[in-house]
Amino acid sequence: MTEQPKFEPIRGTRGADDPGPRNLPLDLQNPDITLPPETDNGSLPNLKFPFAMAHNRLEDGGWAREVTVRELPVATSMAGVNMRLGPGVVRELHWHKEAEWAYILEGTARLTVVDPDGNLSIDDLKPGDVWLIPAGIPHSIQGMEEGTEFLLVFDDGNFSENETLLITEYLAHTPPSVLAKNFGVTSDHFADIPKAEKYIFRLPVPKSLDLVRAELPDSPIPRPYVFHTTEIEVVRYSGGTVKTIDSRNFPVTTLSALIIEIEPGGMREMHWHPDADEWQYYIAGEARMTVFDATSKARTFNYRAGDVGFVPRTLGHYIENTGETPVKVINVFNNRLCIDISLNRWMALTPPDLIRGHLSLDETVMKALRRSRDAVVR
Repeated sequence: MTEQPKFEPIRGTRGADDPGPRNLPLDLQNPDITLPPETDNGSLPNLKFPFAMAHNRLEDGGWAREVTVRELPVATSMAGVNMRLGPGVVRELHWHKEAEWAYILEGTARLTVVDPDGNLSIDDLKPGDVWLIPAGIPHSIQGMEEGTEFLLVFDDGNFSENETLLITEYLAHTPPSVLAKNFGVTSDHFADIPKAEKYIFRLPVPKSLDLVRAELPDSPIPRPYVFHTTEIEVVRYSGGTVKTIDSRNFPVTTLSALIIEIEPGGMREMHWHPDADEWQYYIAGEARMTVFDATSKARTFNYRAGDVGFVPRTLGHYIENTGETPVKVINVFNNRLCIDISLNRWMALTPPDLIRGHLSLDETVMKALRRSRDAVVR
């Protein structure tokens, strides 16, 4: 058996070894928690929760797991769901009290939506595609030939995927006489409706999009609820790339997002968001983030694929690639626009004497300040 590397919470004369009991693999995944940087200080809440530690709800042909305030108490403004549907498997017709933002991670999903005016949207969405379903709008999701996996983000941290308004439950808890009057048939026609939710269940893979659309009215939703990220160009910086999805290119959305790739050795620059919390989902790579708050509070966290991070609005932070492969992370904001304040640009646009007076910086640093934006640096 290969011996695991030693890792002790010791820095110079501070700290001491940890003879155990300990979960060494977990310590090695979170080195900046076990051995915090000297710059960490004070108390900040936990800003990380891995989906791997979230309860997984197994259903007929799929599964769903969620990170809400129960798992990550600081994230009161947003919650997330990771869901898998096999080929043909359906997330049943439903609606939410919250807005739903989604990102396709793998495979192809068919999204069906009907708006309040009776307009219809049926779309097949591939990895990287996004949707935004406003609160109260009915919809369903179905896996295509290869199935699908996707991320959902809701604009309330108290959201739970287990408390969705479902069509099966709505009918099951309505008197048959009322159903008969509503649909204009006799009540015996509802004898076989489900007595409980279906939630996730198997159906055959649906017919092609053209054939399904031909069976229904040609009345597309005027402001589409779906967005194909291939329609926007990636913005390249010295240390990686960014795609921005907000109301400027996706008018219907009430949540905005950055799709960020950070190259090895690169870093999402030091910044903060003046008007939105940031809910993060790490798709690939290894990263660390230090979050700064008033009265000298700072805490550093480590992230990898499948982890959720959170940054409350106005708190300073960065995301640094600490591995040998690119980091891909989705940042979702509870605001229609993606807005941030760059520390570097703020300093570069402030009178130099003020900066020198505050920080005693030499000319090398002063000349390195950037007035132009470089959101991902190397």
